[in-house]
Amino acid sequence: MSLSIRNQLPGTVAAVTTGEVMATVKVRLASGVELTAAVTLDAVKELGLHEGGAVRALVKSTEVALATGPVAGLSIRNQIPGTVSEVATGGAMAGVKVSVDGGELTAAITADAATDLNLAAGTPVVALIKSTEISLATA
Repeated sequence: MSLSIRNQLPGTVAAVTTGEVMATVKVRLASGVELTAAVTLDAVKELGLHEGGAVRALVKSTEVALATGPVAGLSIRNQIPGTVSEVATGGAMAGVKVSVDGGELTAAITADAATDLNLAAGTPVVALIKSTEISLATA
């Protein structure tokens, strides 16, 4: 299956914490960075998610926010450090490619935000992704 989702990060399930309807799944990327995904309990069962299982974390580029440094006092669990490798700015939006350990993320942000943050190749950034915006896939 081919997907339009640009951000597809391979990893291994580090932990699954279940609740009544939802679960949190910690995914360890090859770089050692851990992501937290919030998925339904049905998804955990249907995908057979278990500790040590291989998964791919999928994130739409419109769900990746960027900051120019770590952010404290925030409920967003996933803060991935990286470096801007490319900025493509159009009239209203900008596509920002960020090199992270073990891969690349693409963020779709407003052109104004890219300008305000002075984003250019080489700029250190932190990619912010809510756990509810990460989908998981198995092979």
